[in-house]
Amino acid sequence: MLVSTNLLDFIITAQGGLQPWQHAHTINADVTYGGPFWEFKGVPDFVDADHVIADVHRQHVVLHQPSGRTIEYDKQADAVTVTETNGDVDVLKQPRRSFDGYTQDTKWTVAQAGYFRAYATWSYLVEPYLFTYRGVETTEIDPWSEDGQTWRGLSVTFPSTVDAHNTTQFYYFDDNGFQRRMDYQPEVNGGSPTAHYDTARETFDGVVVTTRRRIHVRNADRTPDRSWTPITLDVSGVTLR
Repeated sequence: MLVSTNLLDFIITAQGGLQPWQHAHTINADVTYGGPFWEFKGVPDFVDADHVIADVHRQHVVLHQPSGRTIEYDKQADAVTVTETNGDVDVLKQPRRSFDGYTQDTKWTVAQAGYFRAYATWSYLVEPYLFTYRGVETTEIDPWSEDGQTWRGLSVTFPSTVDAHNTTQFYYFDDNGFQRRMDYQPEVNGGSPTAHYDTARETFDGVVVTTRRRIHVRNADRTPDRSWTPITLDVSGVTLR
């Protein structure tokens, strides 16, 4: 087990260090999305397997869907672009603002669902290197215990230059420095309390990447509601380029 009094340093070292990320331009992966969430939001064809190309040093990501649809999100431009197989293009500018007043029950357009998927997948693939971005603030917080295990906690606050589920999110790491859980309340989904679990990981090109994510509703006592799994993500074929 690695030993460090600084949790962020401990995490970065355990998951491959900074050097592989600093020398890469993109991280590419095949991501399979499942769960009833997508149909509930009005986009059932989002249960699919996308090829994802995510920039490492800025929030820009392209998702190629099996249907031939392409979704691109660029934070600097503050726009998501959906290109359909017939060539139709839909550009949603300032996508986060389009969710103002939305609740957990509000249906989404394809562009809105694409934005949610794009910014979330980008952050999942770039973690934990993302925590070293300029303007990101990290603080160790109280640990979390469940199923006989205790995980160290890290509060991560993102600057306005990074879109996340919400400004401050809590991450939890095991004794090996691997992420096991993340807590957040997505602004785009009415602030629904979420417990997000990382249950498998592999090493690709020198960095550890979570390959299995399971997302649950979070109860008032912060335990997960495991009676159903709204969203699943499975990752394979990762390369740093």
